[in-house]
Parts: sequence; structure tokens; C-alpha cells
Amino acid sequence: MPINPVFIAILSAALYVFGYYRLPFVYGGFLLQLAYMVSRGTELGRLPLTGPHDTLFFLSLSFMLFGIPVSFSLKNRQRFLNPVTAVTVCFMFLAMLARPHSFPLPPVLKTFWFEVHVAFSFFSYALFGLAAVLGVLYLLSGEEETEILQYKMILVGYFLFSVAMIFGGIWAYYAWGTYWLWTPKEVWTVILWLFYSFYLHARLRQWWSGRPAAVLGIAGFGVVLFTYLGVSLLMKSSHTF
Repeated sequence: MPINPVFIAILSAALYVFGYYRLPFVYGGFLLQLAYMVSRGTELGRLPLTGPHDTLFFLSLSFMLFGIPVSFSLKNRQRFLNPVTAVTVCFMFLAMLARPHSFPLPPVLKTFWFEVHVAFSFFSYALFGLAAVLGVLYLLSGEEETEILQYKMILVGYFLFSVAMIFGGIWAYYAWGTYWLWTPKEVWTVILWLFYSFYLHARLRQWWSGRPAAVLGIAGFGVVLFTYLGVSLLMKSSHTF
């Protein structure tokens, strides 16, 4: 019997709220989200990565997938996990506003390249989001280790995003016979990649280190959200969600 996604969202959110007081509840919320994703993937016979319901839920899960391990490198884990769980719950409930896409995939999406392209993209989105949280914490506390960790999150996210772009080009070639179509999603994907390329280069300069770099890292997640949600909702593209 398929698991009710609304029930999962409410129960996971409740566990995350309790996690503000006891960290083990955060792990419980994450495991419940993971169980739903595994259950849905088993039901569909594929990775559930199509449509706003699946992608928003996958993004929400990815925040905790990386957020929990990252928290172990911080002195104050709770201060970091509190906003991360808030963002996780926000994306999870946004996912509940969309109907799950449970129909068979068109042939163009039935490929390994599509799945790894999307999975790596959302892993990088989550890392960029965590970097934005760390940037805010740095601006509030001034702790250098937080800004350094933000840089590391963006560096790893940048690598995964670059790999996702390569896989996306391969998928596009098999699907449409060309590596590039000039769709709004592709254009904004390049803009996003260039933005974080600028961040990584700028941070090496002394006058960009510290607060300016942290602000760039925060602004970058705004570009991520527009590339993911803004383009899909406001522009016509073959990459809609």
C-alpha cells in the first residue's frame, strides 16, 4: 500500500520540531523522509525525480542528507540544524502542494543520464542552500570556521553541479541530438554556474574574504531558487521541473 505523503510530511515535520529540543528527533524525521522516498521509488520502479512533488521532496531530503554530517564539524550543532530543519520542512510542505507524478516516463527520460543529471543537480542545490545558512550564521556570529565551512560546501556543490551539467549535456544529445538547446533552464543553469565560479575566484582575493564572500554565498542560493523554481514556473522550457 502506498504511503500517504501528507501523513509523512506532518509526522516528519513534528519530529523536526521536537528536534529543536532533542537532536535524535531530527534523525527520526530524516529517516521517515528517506523511507517515503525509498517506498515511492520502489513503487515506481525508478528514482522519483520528476514533477514538483518529487523534486521538492528530494531537495528537502537532500538538505538533511548533507546537513546532518556537516553539523558534526561545528561546535554548536543545534544553531546550524535549527534553520536547516526549518528550510527542510518548508520545501517538504511545498512538495505536498503538488500532485505526485506517478505516470510512466516518456522514452526521453528513461535513461541513466537523466537520473544522475537530476540527482547531482539537487545535491548541489542542497549544498548551496546549506552554504547560505552558514553564511547567515557567519554574519551573525563572526566565527571564521563558519565562513570556511561555507566555502567548502560551495566548492563541493560546485563540483557536483559541474558534473550534473556534463551529464545533462550527454542526456540532451541522446534525447534531442544536440548538447545545447538555448532553453531558459539551460541559460540560467550556466548563469548559476558562472555565479559560483565568480564566488570561488573572488574569495581567493583578500578584499572579498569574510563578509563579502558570505553575502555572495547567501545571494547564490537566490539564483539557485530562481533557476529551479522561477524558470520552471515563469518560463516555457523543455526542462520544466
